[in-house]
Amino acid sequence: MSYALIKDLKEKKDKNGNGYLDMIVLGTDKKEYPAKMWRYDNNGYFTVDDVVEIEYTHDTYNGKTQLTITSIKKTDAISAADFSPKSEYDGKAVFSLLLQKVNEFKDAELKAIVLDILTKNRTALEVYPAAYKLHHAIVGGLMLHTASIVEMAEKICTVYPNVNRELLISGAILHDVAKTFEMETSKSGLCKGYTTGGELIGHLVKGAMYVEETAKRLGISEDKAMLLEHMILSHHGVPEFGSPVRPMFVEAAVLSALDSLDAMIFEINNATDKVNVGEFTDRQWALDNRKLYNHGLSSTEHKVNLGE
Repeated sequence: MSYALIKDLKEKKDKNGNGYLDMIVLGTDKKEYPAKMWRYDNNGYFTVDDVVEIEYTHDTYNGKTQLTITSIKKTDAISAADFSPKSEYDGKAVFSLLLQKVNEFKDAELKAIVLDILTKNRTALEVYPAAYKLHHAIVGGLMLHTASIVEMAEKICTVYPNVNRELLISGAILHDVAKTFEMETSKSGLCKGYTTGGELIGHLVKGAMYVEETAKRLGISEDKAMLLEHMILSHHGVPEFGSPVRPMFVEAAVLSALDSLDAMIFEINNATDKVNVGEFTDRQWALDNRKLYNHGLSSTEHKVNLGE
């Protein structure tokens, strides 16, 4: 007997017309497993995010474990949140450090815009994942991703002092702020899909809208606000990744590069951490469909201190 969280669920019919459940379940080991329960016709009883107690057998197909569930029932003995992968950094603590950093800005207009948007969205920002399925798709992942980019931005500015530090950090803090508008989270704290606004507008455009609306309300210069809007709109780099414009000044270009770099490192570490040293991962479609090699010479340690 074991506990699991239903991550995905489809009710299907076999060739004889018998109902069955085709599922992906999340185990207490934080790993996902494809699972089926044959001859099940109680349609609608189980839903995504249900925590269940199961009995099962397992086999291996193409090197992956598959479960055949023989008994399943709902349970409240364990919380849905207990199954979720989480950031090693507390989101509330990271948020407080970001606020402290912005409060030290000398540029009053950037300071006002960033503080206003952050504080209005604080509750969600502290806990949200950064993605649905890809990089930093963990509880608190949005703050971890943001803090990582801010940390790298600080280092960049020591090597290239011509880069405007406060503008770059402002863009780094706000670039994904509208993810809380774009995505809907479940009881587990993970993203379960996109909101209507997320599908129709998306976080790049909505983030730029936040800046424009805030600047008008606070009486901040249109030119200053436009720089931040451009950084948010261009941070995916190219149109095929969702940016309506490409980065057109150095801080925007640096932000786009750091965003891509942080996402890539997280995805590589996440994939290679699941295989033994000396083994290759499955092909990773988000990384040009490459297989990745775990050479065992580095760890997946993630260290962010925001300059403290």
